[in-house]
Amino acid sequence: MTRERLSICYAVPGHNLLHSAGPTRNVLSLAEALSPWADVTVAFRKVLEPVSPERYEIVEIHPGQARSRHSVDDGALRDMTVWEFISYLRSVRRFVRERAHTYDILLEKSWLLTGYMSSICQSRGLPAVVVSNIVRVWNEPLQKPQDFLKYLRHLIAAKMTGRYLRRSSLIIAETEELKVALVERARISGDRIEVVGLGVNRTLFRPLQQMPARMELGISRNATVLLYVGVLDRTHDLMPVLEALSKRCDSELELHIVGDGELRPLYEEKAQSCRQNVFFHGRVPHKTVPKYIAAADLCLAPYNPSSFHHGEVAYSSLKIPEYKACGRPVVSVPSGHILKLIEDGVSGYLFNNEVKNWLNFCQHFPSRERLKSMGEAALGTAGSHGWEKTARAYLSLCEGTVRKQNLNKIRIALGHTN
Repeated sequence: MTRERLSICYAVPGHNLLHSAGPTRNVLSLAEALSPWADVTVAFRKVLEPVSPERYEIVEIHPGQARSRHSVDDGALRDMTVWEFISYLRSVRRFVRERAHTYDILLEKSWLLTGYMSSICQSRGLPAVVVSNIVRVWNEPLQKPQDFLKYLRHLIAAKMTGRYLRRSSLIIAETEELKVALVERARISGDRIEVVGLGVNRTLFRPLQQMPARMELGISRNATVLLYVGVLDRTHDLMPVLEALSKRCDSELELHIVGDGELRPLYEEKAQSCRQNVFFHGRVPHKTVPKYIAAADLCLAPYNPSSFHHGEVAYSSLKIPEYKACGRPVVSVPSGHILKLIEDGVSGYLFNNEVKNWLNFCQHFPSRERLKSMGEAALGTAGSHGWEKTARAYLSLCEGTVRKQNLNKIRIALGHTN
């Protein structure tokens, strides 16, 4: 007997679709992996770059022309005014009202009001599951009046999110550390949280030859290359390494930064003092990222622990497994989930992301031969599975949630007939 295919909507209300952005890549990778077993629709706030997938559908929650300030930004809520945000919430409610009956279940990715969309779905009888990748904490300075307004928004959103999450029937957390944070901060029962890690595209992220990659990208053959790939935001802090490089401008070390974000102007200003050592490549096509990793000797994952609950990094951190899958060692911080991904001195280095530590590291920088051997060790411990295993876990949880909802409906119907 053939199993009936579920119709799944994976909603990402806090992000616009942008190929080079991590949230886009994660969501579309999962949608592609789910598509052999389910009918999948992915819903971003807006689609900033056209995508024509063969096996799943992409829709917009808030159709219409994107404003210019959002044209290269996947952060759907960034710089929104209060009135724009209220308007967007109306679009979210309209999306659910018009489309809820066409799906069997909705997955809602973390955003400012995590759980809001799921609560609306559940009130209309549509099963919903929250997909959590972070517990938001405030770690920004309070200097200007607008900073206090942002902080007030954060407090209100945190209170509302906690209430929505406690009403959720099921939450998928991407790491065990995140599950603990959700239990402690949002006071959610642990038996309603399932942990499902992200996958890695093993076809794309694989070892490539270093010198051909450098020739193609115009990177010096002789330089020792540090590489960061990802968003330039407050969750990741490149300032300590930039500060260290500014004091070592005669070094053969080069830092190459692939990605964009709100902190890029600040980093570019700092890099002026060591311009010959720092290169900003901006956003690049996703398929090109493995070539940049291949060109590197050492990759960076400079997380800022203060961005996380209790200062413990709870991110699933897709960039570290992708670096390792390409055979490159990784520098990161000794915190939370990262301790499971990097073995200090073997597959990479772990130290607090501070200027003094980077200066010390640069003064005793390992040889390229040593980094190559560590890259081989990193490849050997790159145990992250492919997206298919992640998709199967999601499918099982979705089927269980739908089945439970249907049983509850039957019980209610039978109770009414007695």
